[in-house]
Amino acid sequence: MNLFTIPSDRMQATNLPANAPVQASHIQVRETPEGAVWLTIDRPEKHNALARQVLLDLATQVRSFGQQAHVRYIVITGTGDQYFAAGGDLRELSTVRDEQAVQDMMTDAFVSLQAIRQCPVPVIAVLNGNAIGGGGELAAACDMRLMASHAHIGYIQARLAITSAWGGGPDLFKLVGPARAMRMMTRCELIDAHTAQIWGLADAILSDGTDGADIHAFLKPLNHCSTHVLRGIKAQAMAARSNASWAEHRDIEQQHLMRTWLHDDHWAAAEKLLKKSNA
Repeated sequence: MNLFTIPSDRMQATNLPANAPVQASHIQVRETPEGAVWLTIDRPEKHNALARQVLLDLATQVRSFGQQAHVRYIVITGTGDQYFAAGGDLRELSTVRDEQAVQDMMTDAFVSLQAIRQCPVPVIAVLNGNAIGGGGELAAACDMRLMASHAHIGYIQARLAITSAWGGGPDLFKLVGPARAMRMMTRCELIDAHTAQIWGLADAILSDGTDGADIHAFLKPLNHCSTHVLRGIKAQAMAARSNASWAEHRDIEQQHLMRTWLHDDHWAAAEKLLKKSNA
């Protein structure tokens, strides 16, 4: 079997939509009145390591909430202030010993992260602590990354004499460019929040923690953005990420402009601006 071929039946089975959110043992769920959903990886004793079941539970929640019309965006974070996610579960991965097992491991984790990449609403990683190895791949799969000032992100897979495995390689190379991605991966560098922001790997630095004024200021505009507008923007992000042609991307843009333009929210906003300009 080609190591880079994902069996269609496996992809389809893991992409089945969930009917309702399920409280998973290592994923804590919190909804806010603004329509945000916070998913917290809760394995502090394992540095929030991403065992297969953890990734599956996370993907299930993302798919389920992404289908709900009231949800504006999803936030993924970790418990504590040391680790966002410390990569794969090494004890579990130690049993992956042959080609088929490697293929299954890659496929299962990739499909879980695809649920994030293809979620119809924005998914934001809030790095409460370090995101390393597979944790870095999880962060890169999200649409935006907010980093606590003490947090680091690193693709340190080469320390185990392996490369990235879950689609995080293409994500990183696209986010920071080939030279910086090569630097990070070959040197197993842990990039601090300041450097990550300069490189475009972090969208904001949270100087006062993951529940302070910084994060509330960043999220405030999203909390006031119409849900269908956010979905339209995410659709364009998905098109760009998948290297859609200009014509395909433009078609998606037109479809969502039509939907948002004719929506009552647009006319209410336009009327508000007209009244303000005429005052």
